Amino acid sequence: MVKEEPIQSGQLKRSRTDFENGSRSPVQTQNGVKDGFNASASSSEDDIGPALPASAPKKKRRKLPYEKLYIGALPSSQRYSKSLMHKDQLSFVTITPSTDYLITSSVDGVVKFWKKVAVGIEAVKEFRAHIGEIRSVSVSQDGRSFATAGTDKTVKIFDVITFDLLAIVPLESTPKCICYVHRRGASLPLLAVAEDATPTIAIYDGRGENQQPLHKISKLHRSVVSAMAYNDNFDCVVSADTGGMVEYWRPNGTYEKPDSVWEYKSSTDLFEFRKSKSAPSSIVISPSGHQFAAFSFPDRKIRIFDFATAKLYRTYDESIATITDMQQAGTALQRLEDVEFGRRLAVERELEHPALQNKINVIFDESSNFILYGSVLGVRVINTLTNRVIKVYGKDEPFRSLNIALYQGQPQKKGVVTVSMAASSNPLLQEAEERDPMLVTTGSGKVRFYIFTNEEEISRATRDVQNEKPKHLNARQQLEAKPAESGSAAILHTTYGDIHIRLFQEAAPKAVENFVTHSRNGYYNATKFHRVIKKFMIQCGDPLGDGTGGESIWGKEFEDEFSTLKHDKPYTVSMANAGPNTNGSQFFITTEKTPWLDKKHTIFGRAVQGLDVVHRIENTRVYKEKPEEDIQIVNIDIL
Repeated sequence: MVKEEPIQSGQLKRSRTDFENGSRSPVQTQNGVKDGFNASASSSEDDIGPALPASAPKKKRRKLPYEKLYIGALPSSQRYSKSLMHKDQLSFVTITPSTDYLITSSVDGVVKFWKKVAVGIEAVKEFRAHIGEIRSVSVSQDGRSFATAGTDKTVKIFDVITFDLLAIVPLESTPKCICYVHRRGASLPLLAVAEDATPTIAIYDGRGENQQPLHKISKLHRSVVSAMAYNDNFDCVVSADTGGMVEYWRPNGTYEKPDSVWEYKSSTDLFEFRKSKSAPSSIVISPSGHQFAAFSFPDRKIRIFDFATAKLYRTYDESIATITDMQQAGTALQRLEDVEFGRRLAVERELEHPALQNKINVIFDESSNFILYGSVLGVRVINTLTNRVIKVYGKDEPFRSLNIALYQGQPQKKGVVTVSMAASSNPLLQEAEERDPMLVTTGSGKVRFYIFTNEEEISRATRDVQNEKPKHLNARQQLEAKPAESGSAAILHTTYGDIHIRLFQEAAPKAVENFVTHSRNGYYNATKFHRVIKKFMIQCGDPLGDGTGGESIWGKEFEDEFSTLKHDKPYTVSMANAGPNTNGSQFFITTEKTPWLDKKHTIFGRAVQGLDVVHRIENTRVYKEKPEEDIQIVNIDIL
């Protein structure tokens, strides 16, 4: 709050005659002297120094030129017009520049591609990209490449134009965040990957053709890197670590700070995070390249910096303490009822969880004059020049916005337009040039993403599209269901290396429950691969080690579960049996297509990583199908 200074008037010196006549002491006002001698007496020759002006000049309010035009390029409706689903909670939404795709990803590892059309979006393709959670996503400057990093220690690289999976890059450790760090039109795309356990940043081939790191930066940060962003104008990366330190570096050559930015770090405001004992969870570069914004925890502040000088330009406080104080003082943008405010405050406290912090972001509009971010009162749009909130989206909607993306629809048809055509009132031309802006946001704990557009006639009954089958039909069924051990993936730690397996819970629920429970109980620990046949399969899961033992978690054999899955590709994981409905604990992994096993053995998984380990076990020396050297399962982790 700005402290208001009292307005001063000229210093008055009273003459001896005034005192002798018993004049009262003057009371000074903005317009002169009150209840004392008049103004003409005050300007006697005994006065010392110049008088200040009677009133301070009014301060001019800043004004953004063409503000209405910039606001017109944003969605006009403050209610969402449509929502679409994933099967699990949404993590990230991304608009690809130039190529006009929306890419959504969820915590179960699923990535969906949506194409922006004249009005709205259309579903294009869906991938089960990762076994487990997606930790970070990044799109290249030209909008042609998209990458995801998951807890399964892989990076998946997609071609946006053909919406196809280009490459799978195995990592040495779990990634924390990723970022494309090459200029538009670069002959060699580069992808920076920050590790979750060390301060190391590895630079990879952004096409995935070379799966080994091209370079490693290990001495730039002292703590784990939590966020990165690339500025195409300066060919510079901004990275921040969990210790609150922010660094600039060039993604090639010496990998040092470019000469085109600040010279001494002591002259910048980059130590603000360190001073406040906070760390950026997300960083974004403005489209103009002149600014960058960061959202930090635990102080929950949005800070905007000038990029070249790294000087702090604006700070917006979204901490729980500030929100509560403004609600109680009645100075909030919108005062909520106490019950509603308490509900929203509970959601705000949940955002402190580390798993949610990197999901919260701040974005700029295409003009770089506005920032948008989710808050307790919806998605706020702030004019950073005038420092005013100009729009709020979804303030009355039943979700708390986390990750947001903005499409400011460029004209659908970009043909040649002459001056005479532009000056005409041709309705077809006007329709072709019409914008269709779209704001997309995820919601805390929601399996949906929400779309704000220019549509004004919105039906609450039809705007929530059921494009996915919900996992649980209702709460009662969920409570009445028998709790079963389940998991989406497993890692077999063997004496030859790790084998990653994707589990098919929906296709074979009993087989997966049996496998998961045994794994978590340590039933498979130290068991051997007791039967190995080259060009066929490797078999394990018998505690006796000779193929005659093992039982299910129910203490008896259980029935087969046949589905549409087939043994039509290698690395299929199936239950071993002695005939129909005789499943116990043993299972096998195929190394070739084995169609003769269809409808005879229950398929409950597929190996997706560590395939070289599978073949190494397959090619070991055997005697009567039994390996001469003991190959054991050390233990199995369920994800």
